[in-house]
Amino acid sequence: MIKSSLLLLSASLMAGCTLAPRYERPQAPVAANYPAEAAGTAARPVELGWREFFADARLQALIAAALENNRDLRTAALRIDEARALYNIQSADLLPTLNGQVSNSNARVPVTLSPTGLSTVSRSYQVGLSLTSFELDFFGRIRSLNDAALAQYLATAEARQAAHIGLVAETAKAYLAERAFDEQYVLAQKTLEGRESAYRLAKQRFDVGASSALDLRLNETLVGSARVALATLARQRAQAANALALLVGKPMTDLPTAQMLNSQGIVAELPAGLPSDLLTQRPDIRAAEQRLIATNANIGAARAAFFPRISLTAGVGTASNTLSGLFDAGSRTWSFVPQLAIPIFDAGRNSNSLDLAHVRKHIAVADYEKSVQVAFREVADALAARATLNEQLDAQRSVGEAQADRLRLADLRFKNGVASSLEVLDAQRELFNAEQALVQTRLLRLTNAIDLYRALGGGLQENAASAAK
Repeated sequence: MIKSSLLLLSASLMAGCTLAPRYERPQAPVAANYPAEAAGTAARPVELGWREFFADARLQALIAAALENNRDLRTAALRIDEARALYNIQSADLLPTLNGQVSNSNARVPVTLSPTGLSTVSRSYQVGLSLTSFELDFFGRIRSLNDAALAQYLATAEARQAAHIGLVAETAKAYLAERAFDEQYVLAQKTLEGRESAYRLAKQRFDVGASSALDLRLNETLVGSARVALATLARQRAQAANALALLVGKPMTDLPTAQMLNSQGIVAELPAGLPSDLLTQRPDIRAAEQRLIATNANIGAARAAFFPRISLTAGVGTASNTLSGLFDAGSRTWSFVPQLAIPIFDAGRNSNSLDLAHVRKHIAVADYEKSVQVAFREVADALAARATLNEQLDAQRSVGEAQADRLRLADLRFKNGVASSLEVLDAQRELFNAEQALVQTRLLRLTNAIDLYRALGGGLQENAASAAK
């Protein structure tokens, strides 16, 4: 019997059949090429470490701290440990479970039930090993469940990598937003100082009758609008700093000096490649595919439920009615209980379980295809923006230079009595707006480069050397 059970166990362990459908990756529901120019002169984003992509030493320190302390990324890492534990639990069903057993039984038989007419007390002691309900996986049910658990574990690991990439990008964007608000705040502060000086001069001219009340009120309006802009930018800068602190996960001190937006040196000319490259470059797409693989494996487990299940229960040991006689000659015991369960009537449970498995696979296919489409759109949007932002930045810079020259000429005309103060005030207002818009355009260009870097799967590696490993 023991030899027979061992043979059956060996057959079960060697059984590799599965009733899961053969997995085939769905066709990507996107175009073969991006609508905008996808060429670039830099290295591929997946090979370009974030320390090479972001040249600002202050930003590098913030990203490193965020990767170490951010709670969302820490939770994602713990999810991997959770999925690994669940996979190991499921994998344990592939092997038999052996338990050591020690038991003592005591029973008293009353006089009324005793065949001898006397009450008796019986005792028994037993020591041994037992194999409990081990299923022989001839139809791959356990193996399919194990494959599904493995795919879920791999999907969790990919999701953690996606969170890593997202954190790098969001930290950089939050830092640049804080820098932009700071630059705009400095411009607003200088503008306010200049307008207050102009207002004092206008007040003196009004007091001696050299200018009208209209000129004075216009100067007063410009001072008020500058104060409004300064207060607004102060609030926005503080809120951006709070958002950055949340991403970093801890207070940061002794940071390197911050660089201006026009000195960031972020790599903008990234090659996008082909849309098919996203299937391997983007961890969120790989995670969606692993979830699809898991649902495909669950179909195999649902199909196997229609077939008989063979399970084994066995035990070997010694037994005696006295503790001292447990290991005497002739005390050996064994049991071997094979069990065959054939599904006959289950009120449609197995059929509905199989239907549910198929529906969940269709859902997973739709989720996978949507992940591909979202990734394609993110890259396409970033490429479309890149094609116009350089031109927009040059144009906005030209506008700022023209407005500065206009203010200089208007001031000369006013001092020579050729133009009124209204022309100077209007030139001051337009220059301030142009300077603020230039900062925003620089920020848009930098965040666009970050969005493209993230959309192409960049930011997972720290440097090119680690990406090559």
